[in-house]
Amino acid sequence: MLGKPVTQQLVKAGFDVSVMGRSPENLQKIFPTVNVLKGDLKNKSDLKMAFQGQDAVYLNLSVLQTQKETDWLTEREGVQNVIEIAKEVNLPRIALLSSLVMNYQGMNGFDWWVFRVKENAVRLIRDSGIPYSIYYPSTFMESYSLQIVGNFIAEAGKSFYKMYFIAAEDYGSQVAADLKSNTTENREFTIQGTEAFTYKEANQIFARNSSKKLYILSTPMWVMKVGSSLVQQANYAYHILTALNYFPEKFGSDKAWRELGEPKITLKEFANSYKF
Repeated sequence: MLGKPVTQQLVKAGFDVSVMGRSPENLQKIFPTVNVLKGDLKNKSDLKMAFQGQDAVYLNLSVLQTQKETDWLTEREGVQNVIEIAKEVNLPRIALLSSLVMNYQGMNGFDWWVFRVKENAVRLIRDSGIPYSIYYPSTFMESYSLQIVGNFIAEAGKSFYKMYFIAAEDYGSQVAADLKSNTTENREFTIQGTEAFTYKEANQIFARNSSKKLYILSTPMWVMKVGSSLVQQANYAYHILTALNYFPEKFGSDKAWRELGEPKITLKEFANSYKF
């Protein structure tokens, strides 16, 4: 959802890109022009092989909806392994995809272990002593691939604040511009699109401009809360949707637009070109 468009923009920008993953055959089909490496974040020797001779590593990591806090997590133990090996091989730079909505942690008594993991990943990168870039994106337009089920757009609760939806392609071009700067400075960017909508407004725009007839299916948050006590994936969905609905997002991408370029893709254009 995010790794592919970012990789495509890095290739387009002229980088010599290597992609590491556990299923190299699948990766080679997706990225026929890049160097594909088989590797696992749990295996430090894989990381050492992958990092040798690289100018930067870009981390596209996440906590899976089915995982628990006690599991081995790519955004926790994985990041620790990356930093250890990066120091060993003198890697010049680490770039991390983080999250803007994780700033809802602590607001209105909200406390979620997934956001604590994300906060810790940022601290680990900052404290590593390795030059870094950290990106804090708003809601990705690509998240609609998780919301659309058949002819329905799933909608839970009511969003009280507008979000600056960003297309992964625009984000990828900003990552490429940042890494092209070849700076040794530590850099952090808020990543947002040019238009802000509540989820309801965004869903209506998407449905009106989609090539497929879509209906919006709304579910009260209390239903999500009941399900969260029964199913791990529902628990994840309840917490992330609560944060998205109540996070008072403010525009803060002046620096990113000035230094990395302004996003171009509107939500209407994204919906119109969305492939089902």
